[in-house]
Amino acid sequence: MISTENPFTFDSLVEQLRRVICDFPDKRTGKKVHYNMCDIALSAFSLFFTQNPSFLQFQRDMEKTKGKSNAQSLFQIDKVPSDNHIRDIMDVVKPELVYPVFNQVFNSMNKHGHFDNYRCVKGDFLIALDGTDYHNSKHIHCENGNITNHRNGTKTYSHKAILPVLVAPGKDTVISLEPEFIIPQDGHNKPDCEPEAVKRWLTKYSEHYSPLGVTLLGDDLFCDQPIGLAIKDAGFNFILVGLPDSHKTLYSFLDFLSQNKGIREYTNQRWTGRERLTDTYRFVNEVPIRDGQDALMVNWCEITTTKADGTIVYQNAFATNHSITEDNVMEIVADGRSGFQTENENHKTLKTKGYHLEHNFGHGKKHRAKMLVTLNVLAFLFHTVLSFFDHRYQQVRQVLGARKTFFDAYINTIYVFFQLGCSS
Repeated sequence: MISTENPFTFDSLVEQLRRVICDFPDKRTGKKVHYNMCDIALSAFSLFFTQNPSFLQFQRDMEKTKGKSNAQSLFQIDKVPSDNHIRDIMDVVKPELVYPVFNQVFNSMNKHGHFDNYRCVKGDFLIALDGTDYHNSKHIHCENGNITNHRNGTKTYSHKAILPVLVAPGKDTVISLEPEFIIPQDGHNKPDCEPEAVKRWLTKYSEHYSPLGVTLLGDDLFCDQPIGLAIKDAGFNFILVGLPDSHKTLYSFLDFLSQNKGIREYTNQRWTGRERLTDTYRFVNEVPIRDGQDALMVNWCEITTTKADGTIVYQNAFATNHSITEDNVMEIVADGRSGFQTENENHKTLKTKGYHLEHNFGHGKKHRAKMLVTLNVLAFLFHTVLSFFDHRYQQVRQVLGARKTFFDAYINTIYVFFQLGCSS
C-alpha cells in the first residue's frame, strides 16, 4: 500500500511511473504477448535505478542464484523480459510520455514547500540549461544522431541532449527536469544544435515554469539576441555568461563606458580560512548585446577575484535582464555562477557516478536511445528525491556510504534495500 503521508517514498515514486507506463504504445499486434508493457518499461527503469552497466544481465544472474530478482521484488514485475525484447519494444515509445513524472515530482515538491530555499534573485527559481553528449563515436551511428565533419575528413557521430536542472547557490544537489534532445528535425535542412533545442524547450515548458518566476542560466553559447528574446517572450528572466571574444559590440560599448567612468564598481573582501581574497564587481545597465537599432538591451556585470598580491584566481561576466545595483550585484553573480552546477552536479554525476550516461545501451530506429536516457535521468531524480525524504533510504545510504557502494550492496543483497530503504 502506498503511503498517503509521504509522496516521496520509493513506492510512491514508482507508482507515478507505473501510471504513465499504462499509456505507452505497444507495437505488438499478435495474441502471443508474454510480457506486458508495464513489466517491459519497469525492467528497463530498474537497470538505471540500480546503476548497472550491463542491460539486465545482473537480473538474469540473480534469478539463477537467488530464485528472484530485485526487479521483481522492488518493482513488482511479474516476468523479466530479455534485454533484446526490452530494446525492441521500447524503440517505439517517445520519451515525452515519461515527462509527466518529472512534472508531477516537481509540482509535488514545490507544493510541499521543499523548493522554498531554492528561490534566489528577486524570488526566482534558477533553471540551468546546458547540453551534453550521451554517445560519441567515430564509427557507431544512426539516422537520429548528429554528425560533426572535421577538417581532416573524419567524422564524429554523437547523440546530444539539453538536460535542464533546478539549481541554487551553495547547494550541491540539482533537481532534474524534462530533457530536450538534439536530433535532426523534420523539415529542417540545417543540423540541430543546442540553441535550437533550448528554444524548443522554452516553447514546451514556459506555460508550466514561467508563472512560478524563473531565471534561466546558460553559458556563452546562449548569450545572444535570438535566445535572449526567446527567453523574454516565454516569460522567463535570464543570467547568461557573456564573454568578450563572442560579444565584440557589447564589449566595445563597455570599453567606452569604462574609459568615461560609466561602469560602477563594488569591492568585497572575504577570508576563506586560508587567505584573504578580494572580489571586484563591475556592472552597468542598458547596453546592447549586438550592433543595430533593434539590439536587445541587457545589463552586464563582471566579477574578478584576486589574491593579496594581485593574482587573479577567477574572472567571469554575465548578461542579464535583471536590473543590477550595488545591493544585488553579488547575488546576481552568485546565481549566474550556480549555472555551472549543471556540469559538475548533473553531467559529471551522470557520466562518472554509476549512471553510465555515455554507455551505448542501444540506438534503435526511432526513440530507443532517447527513451533509455530519459529513464536514466529519471532514476537520478528518484535517487535525489529519496535522499531528501525517505529516511530508510537515507539510513541505508548512511551505512553504505557512496552511491557505488550502496548499489553494489544492493545487487548482492536482494532484500536490504527493499526491507530497510524503500518498503512503505
